[in-house]
Amino acid sequence: MARRKTKAIRKQQPSRGGEKAPIPTLPLYALLIILFILYIVLQRIREFSFILGLAVFFLIIVIIGLELVNGTNEEGYKKSIFEIAVAILVVVVVWFALQAILQTNNPVDVVPSCSMLPTLSRGDLIVLHGIQNISQIHAPIISVSTALANDIASFSESSSLSCVAYNYSAGMLSISQIVKPGYIVGLYRSSPSGGEIVPYGTESSYPIKYRCGTREIKYANGTTAEEAYTNSISIANTTISGDRGNTIIVYRTLPEDQFYKEGDLYIVHRVYAILNASGEYYMLTKGDNNPGLDMQYMNVPSNQSEVSGYVVASVPYLGYIKLIISGDLSQPAGCNSTVIH
Repeated sequence: MARRKTKAIRKQQPSRGGEKAPIPTLPLYALLIILFILYIVLQRIREFSFILGLAVFFLIIVIIGLELVNGTNEEGYKKSIFEIAVAILVVVVVWFALQAILQTNNPVDVVPSCSMLPTLSRGDLIVLHGIQNISQIHAPIISVSTALANDIASFSESSSLSCVAYNYSAGMLSISQIVKPGYIVGLYRSSPSGGEIVPYGTESSYPIKYRCGTREIKYANGTTAEEAYTNSISIANTTISGDRGNTIIVYRTLPEDQFYKEGDLYIVHRVYAILNASGEYYMLTKGDNNPGLDMQYMNVPSNQSEVSGYVVASVPYLGYIKLIISGDLSQPAGCNSTVIH
């Protein structure tokens, strides 16, 4: 009897609901690293820094979008949303933990400019500790009257005095920060109507007396020059020269400050001196790479409540991520030279 042939039936694999192959992102990560390195290396060229920063920003957005799409395709949108929520929760918990440990609302920040070269560079990630007692700040403390402190902490004439190089030619005043041939260094008082040189010996009428000199600066191309520089200040018969061992702080700018008007919401600078007016403290600050104190350029001294904290640690380059994401793409002025102390 012939055996009945049976057709072999191949077992079909169950369908996975039309799952799509993940979109490869590894080449994009490699490109992101290359662009980020180029951004750091070429940031002194303003056009390149802007274009590369913009490219890095959009590439980050694309990578995040692709990772979300891949995660949704592989695991479903519910699990992807859950993982995102967990990641956000972890970041929030870590942030609040840092706030508690470091005793400040802003435990981590970024150096936005080159005003603290060579100690801190633009793009450095900095860790801050809050200030509970003025003794945590290392800087000279000067006891002054409340009236004098209020005068200094307001937009008095001391806020418009800066050290410059100047020259009179055919009755016309020319000023420069760089000491050019034929220029001499002196104190300059700016005003809406123009400005004038303060004759030597007449600065005693101001609450702060500035002593001008020169410092050598070195440009990125290796050349050097001399610039007008504030060598010291005198307040209440106390003379202070800048100490690069003083504490570096981060403080918030005020709407009336020139820094604020230029778009700087916070400043990372070194404390030059502290004014003590019956327990109310005001901090005079200066960037290591700046020729003068902050208040010499129409910025009022910050009081203790406006200080986010003092710098306890820094990590190079990591802060560029925040600068790029926030749209701060181009290198600011002052990054092509460094004061030689």
